[in-house]
Amino acid sequence: MVNFDGTLLGDETAILNYDNRGLKFGDALFETVRCANGKLFFWEDHYFRLMASMRILRMEIPMAFTLEFLEEEIKKTIEANNLTRGSARLRITVFRKDGGLYQPLTNDVSYTMECHELESPFYIISEDPYEVELFKDYYINKDMLSNLKTTNKILNVVASVYAEENGYNNCLLINTDKQVVEAINGNLFLVTDKKIKTPPLSDGCLDGIIRKKLIEIISKTEEFELQESSISPFELQKADELFITNSVLGLRPITRYRKKQYGNKVGKNLLGRLNAHARLG
Repeated sequence: MVNFDGTLLGDETAILNYDNRGLKFGDALFETVRCANGKLFFWEDHYFRLMASMRILRMEIPMAFTLEFLEEEIKKTIEANNLTRGSARLRITVFRKDGGLYQPLTNDVSYTMECHELESPFYIISEDPYEVELFKDYYINKDMLSNLKTTNKILNVVASVYAEENGYNNCLLINTDKQVVEAINGNLFLVTDKKIKTPPLSDGCLDGIIRKKLIEIISKTEEFELQESSISPFELQKADELFITNSVLGLRPITRYRKKQYGNKVGKNLLGRLNAHARLG
């Protein structure tokens, strides 16, 4: 079942037409939320990111779009898909209503919600091999639009095709200054000794929810030093660990980049703390 503007519809129901602005212009935002036994992980952070992104894109925020209203709509969607007692990923997509060319006819919005089952109620570390490579065909811009979770992800799509064609599990994306920014599907962290680095938002990376949570966790520890600073491609092979973060996987260790093999000791440590925050949050 899919939730379209508060109405539950069957998966086979045609919802969007040819004039949908998300389809025609990428004029849409989305949030992907992990849910376990009816609990939404870091929901307030997702909600406030969505509201801030809508303001940046000059979308009209409906008066009904309160934190509580959208949470209830999410839970209604999860229940309709019989996933209340299980684990699920739910995606909410917000798009400007139909009409117009580049200039829209209205700034009013509609939304859809969809959910899919997950295996584990909490984040788990993967020990499987996970090899990445740099994707250098196209670049991420260093601006605020790159920080937003919009549906305009053609660079990520092309990079994922490149990864599939060349036998990689993922690719690392670079910006116009040739600095490493993020992975196809999440933020990047680099561990060297007791230092943990992640690119700053000014480099063009996604303003990720798990990125934010790990920054909070690391900043409160005495065992690690956090740095939000640019990462050059040359640093990758000097690192002890590399890992990717997003709201569904939590933390995914990278095991190989070119000839370098990486461990996951720090990643495991941080994932345990992230799970503790998810339970309390």
